[in-house]
Amino acid sequence: MSGLLLSEVIKRYGQTQVIHGVNLEIEDGEFCVFVGPSGCGKSTLLRMVAGLEETTEGQINIGARDVTHADPAERGVAMVFQTYALYPHMTVADNMGFGLKMNGYPKAEITQKVAEASRILKLDDYLERKPKALSGGQRQRVAIGRAIVRGPDVFLFDEPLSNLDAELRVEMRVEIARLHKEIGATMIYVTHDQVEAMTLADKIVVLRAGYIEQVGAPLHLYNDPDNKFVAGFIGSPAMNFFEGVHSAGTVTVPALGGATVRAPLSLVENGAVTVGVRPNKISVTEGDTHTIDLSERLGGVSYHYINAPDGSRIVVEAHDQDAPPAGTPIGISFDVEDAYFFDAETEARLR
Repeated sequence: MSGLLLSEVIKRYGQTQVIHGVNLEIEDGEFCVFVGPSGCGKSTLLRMVAGLEETTEGQINIGARDVTHADPAERGVAMVFQTYALYPHMTVADNMGFGLKMNGYPKAEITQKVAEASRILKLDDYLERKPKALSGGQRQRVAIGRAIVRGPDVFLFDEPLSNLDAELRVEMRVEIARLHKEIGATMIYVTHDQVEAMTLADKIVVLRAGYIEQVGAPLHLYNDPDNKFVAGFIGSPAMNFFEGVHSAGTVTVPALGGATVRAPLSLVENGAVTVGVRPNKISVTEGDTHTIDLSERLGGVSYHYINAPDGSRIVVEAHDQDAPPAGTPIGISFDVEDAYFFDAETEARLR
């Protein structure tokens, strides 16, 4: 196993640059998740690590080896794709061992490696089945097993759960987390689902338009985002953002009915500012400044969608099963200590 180091990595397609000078270090044995919206460059960056995309500039190191321009087979990586890509005419055991067979490994060694991967992934009862006799989750486990038998330095996962239904996604998420804990390998995982990122990662890399916005542990990004984009992307439901005007140490917020909140000491210039508050930090109170538009009751938690005086929408997370009917006048409140402030122009965090 080995760590990974990206140094000033750039990717261009002709005159169009899609990855912009990325610098990133992933420690040996770390589970790192690339997350961001569609088109942010996360899969392109993963494919550059795999050698499936040429690196235009910069350097990629796996362990002590410079693999920037090495062939994919020489990099010591194994990739699990969104599609299973299993051979339909082969059994599970043959699918997992096929790569080793093509590389000339002895039959006994292939059998031993397949058996070990099968044990880890709980596939012992399915080794003689063909892919058509497996569920989606089982097929994805076979695809992961095919990667495990190669004993790579780095595992690469490109949105491996996106073709599964909701229940299987949760099941496979747990399986992948358990796999990482058992084999301790370096893993890089690409997803647009921030819930997957939060639950799986040791380290999250948030990407936007080919740039890294922030890198850190899941709860660090949740509690201490560097900018509005990260604050809005990490956390479900997403953070509420209110446009405000700062003057003399207070911020007036039209979405709060013209209420004011105390500004952070770092905010010294008067003018536009954005205030962010997470849904679980806002409470519904008595009042008539806002109205309930819709409530989603999910059992242990409810989400209230609230119309603000300025026409904007506020989401509130509640942990009771009672919800005011639609159209009910209400008030809302939150502690100023739970508010985040962002520069209205640059979207940088104001601390």
